[in-house]
Amino acid sequence: MKVNPKLLSVSLLIPTLNAGKEWLNILKRVDRQSIQFKSKIIIDSGSVDSTVRLAETFGFDVISIEKSEFNHGKTRQQLVDSAGDADICVFLTQDAMLASDHSVENLVKAFADEQVGLAYGRQLPFKNAKPLETHARLFNYPAESQLRSLEDRDKFGFKTIFCSNSFAAYRKSVFESVGGFPFDSIMGEDTIVAAKMLSAGYKIAYMADATVHHSHTYSIKEEFKRYFDTGVFHAQNRWLFVGFGKPRGEGLKFVRSELNYAAKNDFKSIFKSIISTGAKWLGYKSGKNYRRLPPSIVKKISMHRFYWNHPQPI
Repeated sequence: MKVNPKLLSVSLLIPTLNAGKEWLNILKRVDRQSIQFKSKIIIDSGSVDSTVRLAETFGFDVISIEKSEFNHGKTRQQLVDSAGDADICVFLTQDAMLASDHSVENLVKAFADEQVGLAYGRQLPFKNAKPLETHARLFNYPAESQLRSLEDRDKFGFKTIFCSNSFAAYRKSVFESVGGFPFDSIMGEDTIVAAKMLSAGYKIAYMADATVHHSHTYSIKEEFKRYFDTGVFHAQNRWLFVGFGKPRGEGLKFVRSELNYAAKNDFKSIFKSIISTGAKWLGYKSGKNYRRLPPSIVKKISMHRFYWNHPQPI
């Protein structure tokens, strides 16, 4: 059954911490959106720059928490709870810049299909992005839209539940029906909700015409830490592999594609690609076996060090 997405109320939700020099431009892009927001809310975990002041200037409500209270799932759940009776909750990260005045409107169009519980947009590299980061965005966010259901897991495997909260929207009623965001996951709260929605019979929409600029250039050390945390996430959520298969094949596709892209566009970046791939592999394997490592070492080599300040699930 189809519904008119223009009749849906939409809240925009952003977690922030010292959003930086591009924050003003990001807020200006939000202000130019073609859609009318029911509410705009940030949850700030201790900014000491102009993040909060600028957000208030652009009509955002502000929730303040201590930096030590931040948790990917719990903090975002608090934002959803603050959205009240909004039909759709749109998440944006503080470093994602809406690429079009219609980006949010195009994302919300996915909910014309009542079976869609989650939609995410296309992430484009910034103009100054380096070759490997440009490739990562092109590989993970293609130019064609896609609608996925549980029946597609044989075709897409683990990628069936791929999504990103850097620019994503949730039908609030469906989100709440599957239990919302987990509080005990180091990362991947969006992946967990996606898996639960698909398992409950709902669909995920990838909207290629809903675009943001969002990219990072990580050092080798940062890549290791990022993939260490991915390994921890997978070790703690093995049920995802049971339901959707292991992500091995996709990883090999990515490496081949990255090397090919580097060879054609920036040959010298091949060397960083090889070293980076090794760091990712080592980080991931270490993360999957984090229970065998001393807690002091685990905290030191994790990108999300704050996570280890609280008791962790077995």
